[in-house]
Amino acid sequence: MGYALKETEFRYRAWTKDGEWQKGALTTDKNITIHEGSNVFHYGQALFEGLKAYRTKEGSIQLFRPDLNFERINDGLKRLVAPTLSEELFFEAVEEVVKANEQDIPEYGTGKSLYIRPFVIGQGMNLGVKPSDEYLFSVFCAPVGTYFAGGLQALEFVTTDFDRAAAAGTGQVKVAGNYAASLYPRKLAKDAGYAGVIYLDPATHTKIDEVGAANFFGITHDNVVVTPKSSSILPSITRKSILEIAANMLGMKVEERECFIDNVSEFKEAGACGTAAIITPIKAITHKGVRHQFGNGEVGSTVKKLYDTLVGIYYGDIEAPEGWMRKVL
Repeated sequence: MGYALKETEFRYRAWTKDGEWQKGALTTDKNITIHEGSNVFHYGQALFEGLKAYRTKEGSIQLFRPDLNFERINDGLKRLVAPTLSEELFFEAVEEVVKANEQDIPEYGTGKSLYIRPFVIGQGMNLGVKPSDEYLFSVFCAPVGTYFAGGLQALEFVTTDFDRAAAAGTGQVKVAGNYAASLYPRKLAKDAGYAGVIYLDPATHTKIDEVGAANFFGITHDNVVVTPKSSSILPSITRKSILEIAANMLGMKVEERECFIDNVSEFKEAGACGTAAIITPIKAITHKGVRHQFGNGEVGSTVKKLYDTLVGIYYGDIEAPEGWMRKVL
């Protein structure tokens, strides 16, 4: 199945009026008609979130840490000078979409889930460079499999001289422009036979920032779980959860610090993590023509343990830390 879109029947739409969000409703209309002068087309006032609904062995449906998605989308809206969403509106939209499309939520045991995409765009006639006067908030969904074809297997990545985001730019929020900027370097990497790119810090190009549209983490030779500390990367909910699982459930030491690309050999295992990718083991990183392989090039034991624990929590097979799961059905 991968991430090829299978359209579901229902989505949720809400609009602003006089700068305030109005109550929305479900619709079966897959198309959005907006003015040609809308800010989203010209000045990129658009951002989105990504979360998933999982079916447990008992048949219930649950969301993974959606409160953090709610916080993150509002952080992004503040950055774009757009009206923030109320908790009531956000969760009504997400949960109504999940319930209305229940028949499309993959069965337990398939390793699949329902991907949920909330987004906000600026609309209405606007030719001046300024925030929109009108906004649309929408949520749609699609059943998905694994992000990278082949499931849990170690993949090859390559560094790039291109930047995904600026050091003091919008890298810490999920604005659409960050992803538009990533398409060309991703194509170059794919054309060269790699699964994707490793972005280095935009200020010095000496430290690992992100892995394409996912976060990076590594396991040192003395079993410390490390993630990059940077002003230009997205605060990943999956990365946050991995660190908490490692520290509180696996008893490991964790660190958020600079990860210099020239010192990548400090890691015996590495991975990419995010809502879409979950955890993708990294087999090797090629930097300036020099290839560094992690361990024997297979999925490392710690990465596998983190993956199994996280996925077990998703589907209710492992008891989640308090407050992590939100039951919808």
